[in-house]
Amino acid sequence: MVEDHNKENRVMVDLQSTEEWLAYANDLVPVALDKARQVKGFQGRWKIIISKLEQIPTRLSDLSSHPCFTKNTLCKEQLQAISKTLNESLELADKCSKDKQEGKLQMQSDLDALSGKIDLNLRDCGLLIKTGILGEVASSGVESTSQGSSNITELLARLQIGHLEAKHKALDNLVELMREDEKTVLPFLGRSSLSALVQLLTATSPTIREKAVTLICTLAESGSYNSLLVSEGVLPPLIRLLESGSSVGREKSAISLQRLSMSGEIARLIVGHGGVQPLIEVCCTGDSVSQASTTCTLKNLSVIPELHPTLAEEGVVRIMISLLDSEVLLASKEYAAECLQNLTLSNEDIKQSVITEGGIRSLLAYLDIGLPQEPAVRTVRNLVGSISAETLISVGLLPRLVHVLKTGSTGAQTAAIGTVCRICESVEMKKLVGESGCIPVLIKLLEVKAKEVREVAAQALGSLMTLGCNAREVKQDARSVPNLVQLLDPSAQNTAKKYAVGCLVVLSSSKKCRKVMISYGAIGYLKKLTEMDIIGSKKLLETLQRGKFRSLLG
Repeated sequence: MVEDHNKENRVMVDLQSTEEWLAYANDLVPVALDKARQVKGFQGRWKIIISKLEQIPTRLSDLSSHPCFTKNTLCKEQLQAISKTLNESLELADKCSKDKQEGKLQMQSDLDALSGKIDLNLRDCGLLIKTGILGEVASSGVESTSQGSSNITELLARLQIGHLEAKHKALDNLVELMREDEKTVLPFLGRSSLSALVQLLTATSPTIREKAVTLICTLAESGSYNSLLVSEGVLPPLIRLLESGSSVGREKSAISLQRLSMSGEIARLIVGHGGVQPLIEVCCTGDSVSQASTTCTLKNLSVIPELHPTLAEEGVVRIMISLLDSEVLLASKEYAAECLQNLTLSNEDIKQSVITEGGIRSLLAYLDIGLPQEPAVRTVRNLVGSISAETLISVGLLPRLVHVLKTGSTGAQTAAIGTVCRICESVEMKKLVGESGCIPVLIKLLEVKAKEVREVAAQALGSLMTLGCNAREVKQDARSVPNLVQLLDPSAQNTAKKYAVGCLVVLSSSKKCRKVMISYGAIGYLKKLTEMDIIGSKKLLETLQRGKFRSLLG
């Protein structure tokens, strides 16, 4: 087929079938080898090129032996690429033989480029043969009722073979398909295509990096490929994109890391790969979306107690407090508060760090914004045991707690009541809490549907009522006794009954309160609670029965 190998005839010829291209490439190989062996200059480089050219016939033979050799365009394109490389080899050999090179450095560069192209041809041939790409593309074309799946499989294959421009084009098409309907692409993804995609995160072209991370971000958000992505080495390039990527690259890598860090195992790996400082940097300087995503990632890392010392050493505490004080998205503030909540669960050193950095004031100020959020209240609850009563009063804790009790979510209310229980250790603090307006709100919370709120509200009232002035305020509230009697319900679902008994025992010293208890059916409840050995129920029952007997005698 190739009878004349003069330069003018060594152009890519217009062949049609895959078999014709195979024959053309097979004919070119011995000619290219012969020419290469005749070259006298640059012998070191040509020796390497010859050793690579000698591998081509074996690869061509393996490729042509594949059952799917003629069933898709990938083989034909690969043969075209090999033929083009062989023609380039002939041209460079001709230049070297006739001393036509424009300069020694230029020729060295051209020979190195040729060597790289042969490497790529050999690698791509190997991928086509060994990874099953040819079979995947062929089977998707045969089995599918639409042309779409065949195209998708071929595009995924093109991510793995060919030069960067071809991969870029395939990437463009995949991004477009994912934008239209990601469900058409996801079922066809395998380890090899994910590996190719991860490798594109380090491409020299910023545009390719952006498109690759956009695809990976979509995959991470789907949650189906996270383990595979991590096993293929996605974390280091994502972290590098956080440090030095474009705005799009940083945003997409931030979102990707946010979703990946939901796994405890992956969260540990992010820290192990040095991801904390880049995350902090974006928290400080990134756009609002990237900032929210990186703050959420740090929050996810803070879930793991063993990572707390590392996060604290890297300065996460100060950054989270700074976010609470800044004009940022409310989502970022909530993530920051949740991160601090996790960090202050048990580590006393971190608690002191939060307090020293002014964290309690920042958290309380955050509670004034809109509806109070549970994480901030829980963080305050974690900290109050490490702060003096005088400081808690001076920073305005009590008015904030009343605000949360009135307007917060169920979780925030529960945390606020838990905080009340924690700070009511001294007589003075119980007095101040009673004067702050907490008691009427706690009595009202005994009526809510959420059993966890009713339970802690009854517990907090029981603690406050050990002080006479607080007990008198509870007695004076017309809702207190009826609400507490309702909490004597003996059902297993009612977890507040033991606290309700304690409160009613205190109130039973009042004749008026005893009458109200009896009128609301307390005796019937208490008989069942006595059988259940609920502490205080027997004593309260006897008190009410004596009072009822006296009333009958009167």
